[in-house]
Amino acid sequence: MAAGESPQKGAIIERVFAANLDAIPDVIALIAGEAGAWGLHPQRLMQLELAVEEAVVNICLYAYEVPPGELLVRIEPGAARFVVELIDEGVPFDPLAVQEPDMRAGVEDRAIGGLGIFLVRRVMDEVAYLRDGSRNILKLVIRRT
Repeated sequence: MAAGESPQKGAIIERVFAANLDAIPDVIALIAGEAGAWGLHPQRLMQLELAVEEAVVNICLYAYEVPPGELLVRIEPGAARFVVELIDEGVPFDPLAVQEPDMRAGVEDRAIGGLGIFLVRRVMDEVAYLRDGSRNILKLVIRRT
């Protein structure tokens, strides 16, 4: 894609990464580059980057019993929404089934963990999970407005 050229609506971009922490900057760069070219506002872009980083860190640390595995990133820019799917073949895990933390409780009274998914849910317009055969598919959607 030429500089300044935006992705075509419906054009799907896919790339496979090693599911390890060293790959996170490359994953974020790919997604941020496509989202920026799509025209996502810089503030929303920061939210997307934050959500992607949180989700990918969890995949890298917990998905594979024998790391590293692979992470497939699928990007689908549409007319009004930008969709990112993070796909792994790790252990089945639905992050959306995790109970949200009690944000009214003091830090010392809250259970450890769960804040990342809470954050992802708050900054994305849609978050969905699907177990398809051996694959975990986490779908993150952000709208232009």
